[in-house]
Formats: sequence, C-alpha cells, structure tokens
Amino acid sequence: MLRILNKIRRTGLITEDLPREPVLEQVGEQLRAGVARQFQGSLAIRQVDAGSCNACELEIHALNNGYYDIERYGVHFVASPRHADVLLVTGPVSVHMETALLRTYEATPAPKLVIAAGDCAACGGEFGCSYASRGAVSNVIPVDAVIPGCPPTPLALMQGILQALEQT
Repeated sequence: MLRILNKIRRTGLITEDLPREPVLEQVGEQLRAGVARQFQGSLAIRQVDAGSCNACELEIHALNNGYYDIERYGVHFVASPRHADVLLVTGPVSVHMETALLRTYEATPAPKLVIAAGDCAACGGEFGCSYASRGAVSNVIPVDAVIPGCPPTPLALMQGILQALEQT
C-alpha cells in the first residue's frame, strides 16, 4: 500500500485542464439566462425513450459529463415527470410505449414543454409508421420544439432547448 501511495506522490498530477469551446460557453450562458428568466434559475427535464436505438440517449447523457456539464447552467434531469418542466422525448413512438408516453405527458404539470430530440422523434425516421410504430412523437402528444439530427450532438441539444425556451 505504501509503495502505491509513494508512486502517486512521485508522479503528481498528470491531467490537463479541459479546453472550453467559445460556442459552448456562449450557448450555455444564453441557456442560463433563459432558464433564469422563465424558470427562476432551475429547469427540470424528464427524458423519455419512446422506442429509440439509444444513440440519442448517449448524446443526452453526455450533457451531464464534465465537458458539457449542463447543470452549471441550471438545467438538470429528474426521475419523475411530476417534477419536470420539460419532456425530452427520443425515438419513434412504439406501440408498446404509446400508453407510457401519454401517462408521462399527463403526469407532467402544466405549463410544460415537449421537445422531440432526433430525427426518429421528429418524423419517425427510417421506422415511420407501421404495425409496431406510431411514428413521430407529434402523432401521439403535442410537440413544442424539434431538435434534428441522427443523433443530435450535445451542443445541438443545448441549442434546441434554448430555442424551445425562446419560443415560449
């Protein structure tokens, strides 16, 4: 144990500071201002996977990593729709998830925003409407904003959330 601790002491810190993109900082500050103006500084998002391939979820999870760190701008993800201000829906709505999405929408208190994230949520993507899919999220619940991309990048997600806040 002492050998490992001495090696750590000799090596020291070898990490680098994270490079910050000016565009990311600019969008983040605009997002912080929009959240402060409309939601008193704290925006709660409930993310709903309505039948996606999980590519959009990976990008959404990246919003919470140390590089993007969306929480520093007052945006956080919640586990319950009863605590949410925004529903962030991904994927085409599968027949099996239609009822769950409707219940989640009804459980979210008004006023609420619904954002369809990704091409599948926007128009059904390559899945479209079929015996197993209802297609776009707007076919099931009202959508306030759409974030295009397959999958949308974390920066595009931040810009989409910002645009949704500016539309209201």
